[in-house]
Amino acid sequence: MLRAINVTKSFNGKVALKDVSFEVKKGETFCLLGQNGAGKTTTINIFLGFINKDGGQAFVGEKEVGKDNINTLTAYIPETVQLYGNLSGVENLDFFSRLAGFIYSNKELEAFLLKIGLQSEDQHQRLSFYSKGMRQKVGIAIALAKNAEFIFMDEPTSGLDPKATAEFTKICRELSAMGKVIFMATHDIFNAVEVGTTIGIMKEGVLVQQLKTSEIDAGKLNQLYLETI
Repeated sequence: MLRAINVTKSFNGKVALKDVSFEVKKGETFCLLGQNGAGKTTTINIFLGFINKDGGQAFVGEKEVGKDNINTLTAYIPETVQLYGNLSGVENLDFFSRLAGFIYSNKELEAFLLKIGLQSEDQHQRLSFYSKGMRQKVGIAIALAKNAEFIFMDEPTSGLDPKATAEFTKICRELSAMGKVIFMATHDIFNAVEVGTTIGIMKEGVLVQQLKTSEIDAGKLNQLYLETI
């Protein structure tokens, strides 16, 4: 379970997060909506240990962020996946897997990439020729290769065309079926309804809404979001 209990954070006296609490269980996807500056990325950065919270508690599984090492449990897929353009998809996957302490054969690396939809003819192309959607697939393959249980995503569908977005949605559902916990900050309301188990709406550092996607459709969520922010 991913869990936040009254998490707070301020920057130079300005509140970024105020008493944020939520939980995400195994196989669930939490999609966090909100305007720029609402606190979405700050929430992710706290869970990844990139910044320290001021108060409250954050747990990744049984481990408390800030007290325990959570690096082996987590993977991060930012809006722009940072990979090496002069290396191929397979070579990038091999490099980052080794950094995480995993050594795979070439066939195993290719199998990870094929699993997330990167076709064989593309796997040995240099990353400089990849689209954003293809780069994201490599990022997700890295998460699988390091056996991360908790996957954090920041604006993953930004800049994707409809086909790439549909492929991304399919991959997220497969990750959930594998029991992965996904926490996603996004502006994409329609994709959030498609992949999310729970939707959160954040405004000025406060988590003002939490609702199940089974109880709302994209149209109603869009209306609620506009009314909330």
